[in-house]
Amino acid sequence: MKKTVAVSLIGTQLDFAGKRGDRWAKWRPNVSLCSQDDLVIDELHLLHDNHRERLAHQVMGDINAVSPETQVELHANNFVDPWDFEEVYSKLFDWCQAQDFDPDQNDYLFHITTGTHVAQICIYLLTESRHFPGRLIQTSPDKHTEKHVGRAQIIDLDLSRYDQLATRFDREHQLGSAFLKGGIETRNSQFNAMIAQIEKVAIRSREPILLTGPTGAGKSQLATRIFQLKKQRAMISGDLVPVNCATLKGENAMAALFGHTKGAFTGALQARDGFLKSAHQGVLFLDEIGELGVEEQAMLLHALENKSFYPVGSDKAVSSDFQLIAGTNRDLKQEVLEGRFRQDLLSRVNLWSYELPGLKDRREDIAPNINYELIEYAKREGTHAEFNKEAREHFLRFAQSDNALWQGNFRDLNAAITRMSTLADSSRITVEDVEAEIERLTNSWQIDTQQHSVEDCIVRYLSPAEISQLDRFDRSQLNYVLGVCESHNSLAAAGRELFQASRLEKKQTNDSTRLQKYLAKFGISSTQIERR
Repeated sequence: MKKTVAVSLIGTQLDFAGKRGDRWAKWRPNVSLCSQDDLVIDELHLLHDNHRERLAHQVMGDINAVSPETQVELHANNFVDPWDFEEVYSKLFDWCQAQDFDPDQNDYLFHITTGTHVAQICIYLLTESRHFPGRLIQTSPDKHTEKHVGRAQIIDLDLSRYDQLATRFDREHQLGSAFLKGGIETRNSQFNAMIAQIEKVAIRSREPILLTGPTGAGKSQLATRIFQLKKQRAMISGDLVPVNCATLKGENAMAALFGHTKGAFTGALQARDGFLKSAHQGVLFLDEIGELGVEEQAMLLHALENKSFYPVGSDKAVSSDFQLIAGTNRDLKQEVLEGRFRQDLLSRVNLWSYELPGLKDRREDIAPNINYELIEYAKREGTHAEFNKEAREHFLRFAQSDNALWQGNFRDLNAAITRMSTLADSSRITVEDVEAEIERLTNSWQIDTQQHSVEDCIVRYLSPAEISQLDRFDRSQLNYVLGVCESHNSLAAAGRELFQASRLEKKQTNDSTRLQKYLAKFGISSTQIERR
């Protein structure tokens, strides 16, 4: 039969009975612990301060009187500051490590009624982590028993035994994950596992989150739901401030992000807080963070690390404590190698990084997303639309086939459902409606494919915003020049191919210089050229 071994701290107030009077007329926790009719303590290890040795001996004598079978052993354990969490935990931890616990032979109890709140928390942590291989026991006065006896209650921290509690925790996580997915019953296992982890990070961390993936994969929607989940759990009190970094250029970018003083530049008629200040105690979502200039990146890094920054035109720092969620469709590691993104900023925002797959990589999720889009259309337009059976099957076959490119990802699906629902007669989407939409989608993807082939090289050197500002003639010409440059080992070799006719006429003597000047017009340096 196992022995019951208890560990307790001397209570300098509760265990003290005074020098005179009837000490048995007062409830004392350690005496109570050893006075229980249904619990025999075979060994009691009493931890006490050197200055409380006399009190410890007095308690030991009284325990021997009420429970002669209890062997009491005193241990000197001094706390310089019993409210210092680090000191108390360290000394209790060291004491536990020094013991030769034998759970096969003994049942261990740690008494948590005495000691400071700090000591009680440390005892809980040591027991929960199994550094103390037992259970907690708590004593308290009880008007139905003799004064010195009171009552005792054992607390078992093995949560696996509490099925109802464990089920509730699981349900809470499931509700959080479902919320992040917008209530859509997604079937892709990898996506579901990613969302489950994001749910944990969202409610446990305030560190930056980086969402990557192609345009239209749902980065903005997920960022919004992360914010809403944190707001529901009262983790933040501020607002969500969404910013599309592709729209921030030049001086306007710095002023929009960090604010500016009145008169800081031409047109600054009044002071402006800026996006970072507006996100105080909330969430700042920087979509397309890869579009930020290097100066803005440096300022953002400073703001993340110091929670302060300088508005344009001000020499006084402004504070803002926000959580950053960043989104991008770029490969930021490649951007770092090409000198367009700061390595230190990437390291700071890359703690929690998640790549959202495109729709074509989640074809099993198309069906539930169709249901979601139909519901959203009804909410938005106040008109309900549904597929008939044949039409739904026809659209699903196409949507899940290799013929469906889904280049715009969920934006394409949203647009398709919106068009079919709008054009459906009697709110019923027919096979004819589906066939017309399939033709529409296929044609748009063919145009996009042709356009993409023109920009294959350009996208590696210019941002989408920069490309959109080029004339189609310049875009095609630059793409061809870049393609030739990539196919040669040097600019000189590329120049010999590009300037073959003019070289024969000796109009230009240095092909490399000529090519460098051409590329420089578009902000591209020779060191950026990727060799195939």
